[in-house]
Amino acid sequence: MSANFEQKKLVVEEIKDKVSRAKSMILVDYRGINVEQDTKLRAQFRKNGAEYKIYKNKLVMKALSDLNISGLESYLKDTTAIAFGYNDEVVPAKILKAVNKEIGKINVKAGYLNGNVLTVKDVNTLADLPSKELLVAKLLGVLQAPATGLVTVLNAPIRGLAVALNAIATK
Repeated sequence: MSANFEQKKLVVEEIKDKVSRAKSMILVDYRGINVEQDTKLRAQFRKNGAEYKIYKNKLVMKALSDLNISGLESYLKDTTAIAFGYNDEVVPAKILKAVNKEIGKINVKAGYLNGNVLTVKDVNTLADLPSKELLVAKLLGVLQAPATGLVTVLNAPIRGLAVALNAIATK
């Protein structure tokens, strides 16, 4: 077999590994970005536990086929880069949205999350979600509210008694 064929097989294995490890994946058209913008974009992804990589469409199709993932074939045309989210599902969408506001040259084609193909609208909705930390804080606030209310109710008679005793003592 030729060295080129072996190299392509290795790239397909690399793609399969990244897809299987990723919690989410977003396909983008990167036409129009220059090298400096691309370098900054990749650094931003690395800093946030994600990855932005460009592969040949045919190799991505082969890897997705091997993993029995379908529905993305129609988006693998023209220039395509893939944003992989390893630690947090929404990180790639948030980064792409922020970068697109700044340079305006990245067009989301589709996404993939939990076995479902995402439309551009779905990816934008994902990008608009609050951060994981904020959602956890809100949940903790909701869970803590009944306990705080209970403590307040239980303390009311004791506080009332203390106020009454203090009033009698000051008389």
